[in-house]
Amino acid sequence: MKSNEIVERYLRGERDFRGLDLTAENLIGVTLNQANFSTSRLKDASLARAYLERCFLMDVNLNGAFLYGTNLSFSKLKGSYLIEADLTKANLQGAQLNGVDLTNAKLSGAILLSVNLFRANLTGVNLCGANLNGINLRSANLERANLNWTNLSGARLSGANLKGAQLNGVKLNGAFLNGLQLEGVDFSGLDLNDAKMSGAKLAGANLGMKK
Repeated sequence: MKSNEIVERYLRGERDFRGLDLTAENLIGVTLNQANFSTSRLKDASLARAYLERCFLMDVNLNGAFLYGTNLSFSKLKGSYLIEADLTKANLQGAQLNGVDLTNAKLSGAILLSVNLFRANLTGVNLCGANLNGINLRSANLERANLNWTNLSGARLSGANLKGAQLNGVKLNGAFLNGLQLEGVDFSGLDLNDAKMSGAKLAGANLGMKK
């Protein structure tokens, strides 16, 4: 099915687009709010500045998709694949991203308020400067992630993997760091005020507090 047919069917009131192959389709700027694309293939699709608010995108292949500035607020993406996807400046407020694979994805400048990333794979992801205040990252894999200058105040990171993550200037005040693997991690100069760290493995970690 081609992108123009999707839009035409949507305008006629159809919302069920499950299981479609839309690989590399051009859907830039389209409005498809509340549509159901679960189990579809959107690999390498161009969806920049599209409106996909409250969509169902469970178990979707979005690897390499171009989602710059896309509105995905309150959408359900549980179990989807977004490997190397470009989500720069995308609106993901309230989105359900638990269990998604975001390996090497670009999320710089993305809106991530109230996002659920429980057990998500964020290996090598770029979150530089992102506001992740209060975000759920429990048991997430953040290995080699770029978290420089990120606001993780009050974030839930219990059980997360931060091995090799870049943490320059990160705010972690009030964050839940229980049970983290933190061996050798350099926290010097970071804001760790009121952070909860019971059960964290801290061998060789530098916990110099920000003054």
